[in-house]
Amino acid sequence: MLISRDFFDRPSVQVAPDLLGCVLEHQTAAGLVAVELTEVEAYAGEADPASHAYHGKTRRNAVMYGPPGHAYVYFTYGMHFCVNLVCLGMGTASAVLLRAGAVIEGEDLARARRTKPSGARGETVVPFRDLGRGPARLCQALDIDRSQDGADVCVTGSPLRVRWPRARTPDRSEIKAGPRVGIAQAAEVPWRFWLDGEPSVSAYRAHAPKGRKLVTP
Repeated sequence: MLISRDFFDRPSVQVAPDLLGCVLEHQTAAGLVAVELTEVEAYAGEADPASHAYHGKTRRNAVMYGPPGHAYVYFTYGMHFCVNLVCLGMGTASAVLLRAGAVIEGEDLARARRTKPSGARGETVVPFRDLGRGPARLCQALDIDRSQDGADVCVTGSPLRVRWPRARTPDRSEIKAGPRVGIAQAAEVPWRFWLDGEPSVSAYRAHAPKGRKLVTP
């Protein structure tokens, strides 16, 4: 059953842990890939220095200012896509970044999307846990890009959808919280949530400031 819109009509820090165990699925012409969400991060819009909306509304982040239950997809580092789910009401720009998931349907298709040639040695086999481990890998496995920006994940007709957990909702004792990954501002805020012991959860990396380049006289 699809998650209703009112589920997302709450602060992102409340929505984020409740998304763990839920299913994100993307139907494309090639087939369906679905993942069980295992790691997420909450961002609080213009009140959050780590949010894309901290400095206000732009063409890039406009979806974050719209209604809850829609996907905000952005392009980063000139090579990767990341997907967020918009929370709260119009104009708040609150959202949850989907950081990792375990593939539960469409593994062959997800693996094909995540497999890259490795020269003369042929193709590199991607371990199952790495198919959706990390926000960029998650989008690659599900074939999510900017064309899904603004997608409504709460309606049956949408190719990108979010469903309730297949079996059971994780117990609170299974959910851990800690600092968000790789951010320079508000780095100490414990708004990253993950399922304890789940192999698909990405490795924590603190922000690494760029050092000054040495100039040779």
